[in-house]
Amino acid sequence: MAPISPEALSALPSGINLLEGRLFQANQMHEAFRVLRAEAPVHWNPGTDRFNGFWSLVKYEDILHVSKHPEIFISSKGIGGSGLRETPPGQSGGSSSIITMDPPRHVKMRRLVNKGFTPRAVLQLEPKIREITNTILNRIAHRDSCDFVLEVSSQLPLAVICGMMGLEEEHWPLMFDLTNQILGSGDAEYQARVAPDKVGTFEGATLTAADGNRRMNGFFREILEGRRIHPRDDDMVSILLESEVDGERLTEGDIVAFCNLLVVAGNETTRNAISGGLIALCEHAEERARLQDQPDLMPTAVEEILRWTSPLHHMTREATEDQVIRGTEIKAGEKVMMWYPSANRDEDIFDDPYHFDITRDPNDHLAFGFGEHFCLGAGFARAEVRIMFEELLRRFPDIRVTGEPERLRSNFINGVKHLPVTFTPER
Repeated sequence: MAPISPEALSALPSGINLLEGRLFQANQMHEAFRVLRAEAPVHWNPGTDRFNGFWSLVKYEDILHVSKHPEIFISSKGIGGSGLRETPPGQSGGSSSIITMDPPRHVKMRRLVNKGFTPRAVLQLEPKIREITNTILNRIAHRDSCDFVLEVSSQLPLAVICGMMGLEEEHWPLMFDLTNQILGSGDAEYQARVAPDKVGTFEGATLTAADGNRRMNGFFREILEGRRIHPRDDDMVSILLESEVDGERLTEGDIVAFCNLLVVAGNETTRNAISGGLIALCEHAEERARLQDQPDLMPTAVEEILRWTSPLHHMTREATEDQVIRGTEIKAGEKVMMWYPSANRDEDIFDDPYHFDITRDPNDHLAFGFGEHFCLGAGFARAEVRIMFEELLRRFPDIRVTGEPERLRSNFINGVKHLPVTFTPER
């Protein structure tokens, strides 16, 4: 992979293309964002023959403004990119999940599962989260090395969300693979199911994502059929199956889309916060030593890990009417991308934003978004990151990264695919 030079990035804001996957795979996007914040905070990113152009918002206050006005900047036209100029065959229509709904239906749908994600629900599940964490760490305890992503960081959020949904453990690896297929469709490693000549191409990515969604939806249709034959009342799938909105039961398509979102969002971003958190601690030895000397700093350390890693690169909204942001006119129908890693390093908001500080306070980062679409699982994500590092640093205090992180080629997910680590085995 050829890196993009800082000189090329810094030359002119017009030369920065945030559709370029290499920029994110090489973890060089922060330099691009720094240039944009200083020179073009509302930046037009031209499209391609396949993708629409879009406005990049890189300042904290602008992203906050858009997030506070879901009636003007809507989600129902797509949230994960600038949009294709033409919809691929077989991908039009279908049910949507809450992440691509606008008020008032979004609020009503979200209420259906809210009680499963309250602070009380998180607190009640904490002992189970700690038990799962130690079960995962037991699997590597007798060794001196592992792939931290595949064997540790991915396993905890996967187990938690699949457990909440009542999925049997035998199905968890499939959920992991399909999540990678859906969200990592632009990365050659996750395009293994497409023809060799399509790997690494736009067509390959399109086929990969479509196949992942098709398989995930098919899986949950089978789960729903099983629940109808053998009803349960103790998991998210069963709650959705019995739920009503405005006096009407949810359609099967609505439920399947909801389940798809819960699994994908519930395991991918937290996985990357844990992986990115370990990288950050290993790269900042003084902060790591301070955390290990003072474990009571863990809550603020978790917030700094979330700010620093920003597991989700962006969310997209579409303007429903002409708007002016920082003197720049955004026309109705145009896309705006809210770049969270940039907001979380905005010099106007955070003191010394390029310093990793586990005692940073206040730390009002936007890693979970803001407003109507604030991350439903934020409480669980915080608990999972905290408990994982409490147990990991207690049991393997000398754990260290021993190779270059292998990052996901994506401008949507700040993903780490592989992370080699070594540690002293437990006796």
